Amino acid sequence: MVKSTLISASLKVLVYEMKNITLILGGARSGKSTFAEHIARSFKGNVIYMATADCRDAEMEKRIAIHRSRRPKEWGLWEGIPEDLPNAIADFHGLLLMDCLTMWLTRLFLSYPESEGEDENAWLVCEKKIAALTERLCGSVRDDSSLIVVSNEVGFGLVPPYLMGRRFRDMQGRMNQLVASKAENVALVVAGCPLWVKGKGVF
Repeated sequence: MVKSTLISASLKVLVYEMKNITLILGGARSGKSTFAEHIARSFKGNVIYMATADCRDAEMEKRIAIHRSRRPKEWGLWEGIPEDLPNAIADFHGLLLMDCLTMWLTRLFLSYPESEGEDENAWLVCEKKIAALTERLCGSVRDDSSLIVVSNEVGFGLVPPYLMGRRFRDMQGRMNQLVASKAENVALVVAGCPLWVKGKGVF
């Protein structure tokens, strides 16, 4: 209860300042999505949940159902192809909660056959296209909107033993850096506890 009160009191500053980006980073099961939802619940205006996952199996379907059950019914919902997300951000107003950057990047990553090819230069050309789309995403926030981006911090784990895994890990790290450079506020969530590393959210 104390923790929730602190979150709500301290983050009103973030959600009521329009045209800003807040990046919420964390590892698997760190509580990053729950924390982002706490922020969104403190906003009294229009909230749009931007769901980026692609439901391809029963396990993912269950995970999506858990996220869906936590969300207030009055929140709006966007679902679509990854390339359309920047345009969607430009179309909506209010508080936009994107969960998550990692799933969005995964879908883009897998759309390029070069992601599993041996030609590193060919893959880097594709990564530059993804970076350009990520930059456009960050630049699409309207003057009457604020964007929360949830993303995985992938740099704390083991080095993946296979090429695609290493490429994705490196790309994810670079895209996290890109979004963080555009964001006014950045938090790292560890065991459910947010550590603000950039911006006004320190408490």
